[in-house]
Amino acid sequence: MTPPAFQRALDTLSAILEGPALRPELELEDMPAPQRLAPYAAAMSGSVYRDDDSEIAMGRLIVLYDPEGRSGWTNDFRVVAYIRADLEPEIAADELIGSVAWSWLLEALEQVGYAGESGTITRAVSESFGDKKDEPSTTELELRASWSPTGEDLTGHVAAWCEVMCTTAGLPPTGVSALLDRRGGSAG
Repeated sequence: MTPPAFQRALDTLSAILEGPALRPELELEDMPAPQRLAPYAAAMSGSVYRDDDSEIAMGRLIVLYDPEGRSGWTNDFRVVAYIRADLEPEIAADELIGSVAWSWLLEALEQVGYAGESGTITRAVSESFGDKKDEPSTTELELRASWSPTGEDLTGHVAAWCEVMCTTAGLPPTGVSALLDRRGGSAG
């Protein structure tokens, strides 16, 4: 039998997946959760798309529940998040991008309550060689984080993860429009 606290978490994730899109550029879907991390787990994946339907960021969010708690958790829940986003080379070269991306996560979580946060930020440059030598180099950022929610309602935690995924992809915050340059394109 599913514990009531975890059932509420499952109901929250289902409501988000079945409800209206949080942002038009964002697609969320249910995915299988890892089974060995905790007695109860649920997961979802997300992708952020440009207007031309090219994926510019993706992520996974895993909700873990152990009614007996775990070392390092501040309660019975732990949220594990992963985000990978394409970056402009100039942004990837900035030594502060890791700290900035981490601050995006903490600011988004501040509104919903969290404790015991930990994680890593990785910047990667991929260069192509051999038969792929004509493919352009790519730069990306990977954020891996986990935290314990301070309450049982996970709605804000999912929204925070989505917002950070979109921000990392270079989209303006929810409710803010990108400025257009004089030629009619997006400034940036």
